[in-house]
Amino acid sequence: MSISTKIKKGDTVLVMKGKDNGKKGKVLRVFPRDEKILVEGINEKVRHIRPRRAGEKGQRVKAAYPMRINNVLVVCSSCGKGTRVGYDMADGKKVRICKKCKRSLS
Repeated sequence: MSISTKIKKGDTVLVMKGKDNGKKGKVLRVFPRDEKILVEGINEKVRHIRPRRAGEKGQRVKAAYPMRINNVLVVCSSCGKGTRVGYDMADGKKVRICKKCKRSLS
């Protein structure tokens, strides 16, 4: 099932639920079909890498994993608060706006 999302790549988001509650990060990738996003420095997990050659050591690598879209809010660039996203028509184009200060989220 594919849905349209109001969160875009490059947006700054505020995490509202989970172990990273209250942290802000930049959206690296959006997965609209799975309703998930990948946020820089958020929802990091440790992966154990097996040694490939003889004499090589195994490693522990931190990697960011996708998280649910409904657990984050977009941070408005003008008021700096986590906000819901609305839409408005400006110059014949549909633009995303902050529901709190009514300014564009560009």
